[in-house]
Amino acid sequence: MKMLGLGGSAGLLGLLGASNAQAREQKETPAYAKAMKPVKITSVRAIATAPQGSNLIVVKVETSEPGLYGLGCATFTQRAATVIVAINTYLNEFCVGKDVDNIEDMWQAAYVSSYWRNGPVLNNALSGLDQALWDIKGKRAGMPLYQLLGGKVRFAIPCYTHANGNTPEATVESVKSIMERGFKYIRIQQGGYGAVGSTAQKPDFKAAGFGGETDNYMNERTYLKSIPKLFETVRKGCGDEIELLHDIHERVQPMDAINMIKKLEEYRPFFIEDPFSPENMKWFKQLRTSTSVPIAMGELFNNINEFVEPMVNQWFDYIRIHVSQIGGITPAMKVARLGEWFNIKTAWHGPGDVSPVGHSAHAHIDLAVWNFGIQEAVSFNEKTLSVFSGCPTMKDGYMSVNEVPGIGVDINEKEAAKYPITTKSNWQVRKFDGTIIRP
Repeated sequence: MKMLGLGGSAGLLGLLGASNAQAREQKETPAYAKAMKPVKITSVRAIATAPQGSNLIVVKVETSEPGLYGLGCATFTQRAATVIVAINTYLNEFCVGKDVDNIEDMWQAAYVSSYWRNGPVLNNALSGLDQALWDIKGKRAGMPLYQLLGGKVRFAIPCYTHANGNTPEATVESVKSIMERGFKYIRIQQGGYGAVGSTAQKPDFKAAGFGGETDNYMNERTYLKSIPKLFETVRKGCGDEIELLHDIHERVQPMDAINMIKKLEEYRPFFIEDPFSPENMKWFKQLRTSTSVPIAMGELFNNINEFVEPMVNQWFDYIRIHVSQIGGITPAMKVARLGEWFNIKTAWHGPGDVSPVGHSAHAHIDLAVWNFGIQEAVSFNEKTLSVFSGCPTMKDGYMSVNEVPGIGVDINEKEAAKYPITTKSNWQVRKFDGTIIRP
């Protein structure tokens, strides 16, 4: 101390005082006001599994924080193997070393990094990455994802499920059994999409040896006549209180779809889904001037910009985004917020080829957005529940999530490996002469 002199002593005392002040400040600063230390991405990889038959792809983002990782759904069940390459090779290389908290920047950068964009392979991979980053953010904040999106605006999520039969009467019985389980919204089909399962007719293309052995046949005339009859029968058998939905699945010509929907008006559908393919969007303008039946659309969209014109013009009523394809939670929230301005509601696409991680992401958004409309219900078999823990649950027609931080779903990789994916996909449906029917 003597060697330092007076000035040196003062300097040292100043340092000690500063240290004490900093210590006091740190002690007195509440936990919520303390900044979180930066966390970097160390790896991005795909986990593939098919416990329920459909190919599921989950993205796992690992970080520099021991034990901290996030999960997201990147399922593109028809082309799963290509998505795996996009994740393990391209996204991993792109993301390693980046800050996990900068979700918007990461999304925008990954979106344009391949120069050409809006394809389903990249978008599914990006969806998984985006959901995983939101999962991490929720875990870092100690909050369920819906809290980060604004908090709950409903206690649980009303859902619809599917009733089907090869005859109208069989569908009625299916609807009644579902109503007994507490559902207030039910999608009704006859023989599946386009009534392909309700005809024993052998088409001409089969006799001619055209197409593949497993290609399905759709009789468009039969389908167009059967659906109004189906709605009439279900209304008579199940009453006016149950909300009825139907999916055209883009399988008839636009004018035929318009004429059929007009016939359904008296049965008050909750919505009719996908009357036209994405290639025929301008037909929505004519549909809107022809009928007041609510319309749902959008599960085949890749680009969020595809929603802008129909939403601004109010051509449909429900946003039918496939969140694990459109790019994840980040763009889905933007579309939902845009819909609020035009009184257009959400109805996220939630089939069996979405992983429990993806279903949970849907549910968290559903809990937080004011302009929620309806959600497709979930059903997991025992194999799926052995692979995924923390899955959304169903009760009395409502979906609920657990209250753990993040998306709330975890995966057992050892169990997942027991159910390998395949590369088979069969969506071929043909007319009597063998012409392919969209989608």
